[in-house]
Amino acid sequence: MDSEVALHTSIPAGLDRKESEIYSRLDPRRLPRHIAIIMDGNGRWARQRHLPRVAGHRAGVESVRSTVETAARIHLPALTLYAFSSENWKKRPPREVDFLMRLLRRYLKAEVPTLNQNNIRLEYIGRRHELPDAVQERMQWAQQATAKNTGMVLTLALNYGARMELVDAFNAIVQAAANNGGLRHLKIDEELIDRHLYTRHLPDPDLVIRTSGEMRLSNFLLWQVAYAEIYVTATHWPDFRGRHLLEAIAEYQTRERRYGGLSDGHGAHT
Repeated sequence: MDSEVALHTSIPAGLDRKESEIYSRLDPRRLPRHIAIIMDGNGRWARQRHLPRVAGHRAGVESVRSTVETAARIHLPALTLYAFSSENWKKRPPREVDFLMRLLRRYLKAEVPTLNQNNIRLEYIGRRHELPDAVQERMQWAQQATAKNTGMVLTLALNYGARMELVDAFNAIVQAAANNGGLRHLKIDEELIDRHLYTRHLPDPDLVIRTSGEMRLSNFLLWQVAYAEIYVTATHWPDFRGRHLLEAIAEYQTRERRYGGLSDGHGAHT
């Protein structure tokens, strides 16, 4: 058996039959370094079943668990989940927001053992200081409880908005310059902005997945996804599982990433 075949027959432990079948078609050397997911469709999932919206959010927790565990098992370096946007404060009823905050606290408490079993380190992006105190305390506890893990980095985007992130980055850059000799010699370039983004601990996403069929980024990682591949599935988030993540990676591996350049085989005058 040659090395190419051997690569494809080495199935990570813990994958179920369907996941193993999809993984066997992947090239493990070409996995994305970072996948970001816009988890959409909880409300539509619930409405189709004549259930309250909160039932969709509750069902979505199992989707998070399945997706995170599969990502860790295949040794994906980084996974970011868009859990709660800065716009949700205004666009969701207060009772629903309160439910989401309580659900987040329960999720963090319940999932820390699983994160540790899978060697997953938990991080956050967004204005966490604007979240309720009890949520902040649980977030800090969960982060500290997983801080020594050395496997996949799971980042939850909470009270996050990409435009807000850029505003915070520019303000931080200006404040740092004002405290260190003034603005006269300030030179802003892409590297400087990168260092002041919430995601400075992460590589830029290679792949963005959006569930529920919507064709928009919804103010998510706008700077970081400049060259990311985008994969949209009609599957609502509560129905999304690890096998769907692997299907998205399989599609990703069929694409040619050019980063603004020409495709292979095309001359400069094509």
